[in-house]
Amino acid sequence: MTLDEQLTTVDALRRRDFPAQRTRSARTESGPGFHIAALRVSGELWDADPAEVAEAEEELGAALTALVGALSLRWGEPEVLDLSGVLERSARGLPVRPPLDALCGYVPRMYAWRSADRWIAVGVGQGDPVLPLQLLVAVGEGEATGASGAPGRGR
Repeated sequence: MTLDEQLTTVDALRRRDFPAQRTRSARTESGPGFHIAALRVSGELWDADPAEVAEAEEELGAALTALVGALSLRWGEPEVLDLSGVLERSARGLPVRPPLDALCGYVPRMYAWRSADRWIAVGVGQGDPVLPLQLLVAVGEGEATGASGAPGRGR
C-alpha cells in the first residue's frame, strides 16, 4: 500500500461509523468505539534469516516515518503513546479498554493525534518474533490516554 493509499485508509476509518459489536476482516478489526487496520504487513518471518528480519524492520520503520510525517503536516506533532503500561495492566488481569487491549500485545509505541472527536494512532508491531511485522492505524473515540488502561506519555 502506497503512502497515498495509507492516508486514504486513515481518512476512511476516521469517518466510518463504529459497529455495535466487534468484527474482523482480513486487515481490519472494529468494535464499539474503535477501528484497527493493517496498512502494511511484512512477509512471514517464522523461517526468515536475520537479514530478512532486519530488512522488514527497516522497510516498515521507513513506512511509519513517512506516515507520521504526512499526518504531522495535517495535525501537528504527535503525542507518543507508550503501551508498555497497558500491556502490564493486561498481563496482571486488570481491565484494558478497546482498542488498547488488542494493540498492547504487539505495538510497543504509537504516534497519536486528535481530529475532531476521534483520535488516530499509528505504529509498527509484531505479536511474536515469528509473525509478520505490521504497520497499523487505530482510530478511536474518547481519549487515547486517560483512565482504564491508558498508555503512558513520552516523547
